[in-house]
Amino acid sequence: MQRLMVLPAKEATAIRVIQVPEDLEEHEAYRHVVGLIAEIEENNPEYSWEDIAAELEAHQFYPVDFILGPHLD
Repeated sequence: MQRLMVLPAKEATAIRVIQVPEDLEEHEAYRHVVGLIAEIEENNPEYSWEDIAAELEAHQFYPVDFILGPHLD
């Protein structure tokens, strides 16, 4: 079964979804992604999603295409 992680954002168009490696537990995957993103933000203040995506892919977290559905209350 494919496990996915939603990367929330303030703007709906900036929401991203990534596939989580099968060998990582939920809390490990979360901490790993937080660490990777923090490292990018610290080293490159003008980072883009492409910078983050490349680093995530290098660690076997792959971006997944998705369709944003209607808002749930």
